[in-house]
Amino acid sequence: MAPPGAVLRPDRGVSIVETVILPGREALSGDRLDPTIDLYGEIERLRRQRKAVILAHYYQDGEIQDLADFVGDSLDLSRKAAATDAEVIVFCGVRFMGEVAKIVSPGKTVLIPDAEAGCSLEDSCKPEAFRRFRELHPDHLALTYINCSAEVKALSDIIVTSSNAEAILAQLPADQPIVFAPDRHLGAYLAKKSGRKMTLWPGSCIIHEQFSERELVKLRARHPQALVAAHPECPEGILRHADHVGSTRAILDFVLASAAKEFIIATEPHIIHQMQKAAPDKTFIAAVGMDGSCDCARCPFMARNTLEKIYLCLLNDAPRIELPEDLRQAALKPLQRMLDMSVNVNAPAQSA
Repeated sequence: MAPPGAVLRPDRGVSIVETVILPGREALSGDRLDPTIDLYGEIERLRRQRKAVILAHYYQDGEIQDLADFVGDSLDLSRKAAATDAEVIVFCGVRFMGEVAKIVSPGKTVLIPDAEAGCSLEDSCKPEAFRRFRELHPDHLALTYINCSAEVKALSDIIVTSSNAEAILAQLPADQPIVFAPDRHLGAYLAKKSGRKMTLWPGSCIIHEQFSERELVKLRARHPQALVAAHPECPEGILRHADHVGSTRAILDFVLASAAKEFIIATEPHIIHQMQKAAPDKTFIAAVGMDGSCDCARCPFMARNTLEKIYLCLLNDAPRIELPEDLRQAALKPLQRMLDMSVNVNAPAQSA
């Protein structure tokens, strides 16, 4: 493994072969499930029988977070996927997260509750377009946000999450030109924080872009004692009002450590479930969109996962992620670089 600070160059000739989801992308419907079935009991039975671990992102519904063995952000769960001794990983999040689990744990079965649980950032950065983008900047190192496909990871130098991006950027030579993809808002935030110029891919998260600066100002006027915590995927107009900017895990740590009793949360609102569990004496208010509604901030991709689909994926061993070995190896290199450069960033995912 190359030492921190060394510049790696991906194999630009790597073939772009899509991730395979077996037995296909057809939904395994829960419409015919017995409505009296004890889903919690059946999931627990299958979890023991299959020697499975259930990982859930903070953006999952509260009942899924409570069911999971571990709950965390992308960095937390990447570490758990790499370290688990379970035979089966059920990844309750979105598709690229399940891909990461398979990349770092190729010998394990990786299941996702819904094969169509994608990501707007991944969709905004297609592999062939990213390859052409890299060819336009041949001397640039590609610092790529984890919210992308395995194919884009394979064309990158180092993967980052919102938890570790700033720390990894600080380890790179100051004169190294950088392209950052696919989130332009996170890239702009990092450029501003570090003072470094970066060439940004023009992608964005459909959820974080929905927040309204005008409505946030109104919320602050109605709650003058509230502190604002925002995810760096938000546009700069939201971040300028934030008392804290950080990953989902960092936002959670901030509100729990703060002496304040009221907070406005500018990220996907299911993170509030963990906040309310850990600090029931505090008040958490979800930031809203331009129409004054908080519903627009709920990720429709994360919402595709349900208890019924967790049960079905364990029962049917599908949807199951498989990766061509050459693609897995190519995508592993920048992911491993991330893990090696993030040893002291954040704490591990919490048990649920």
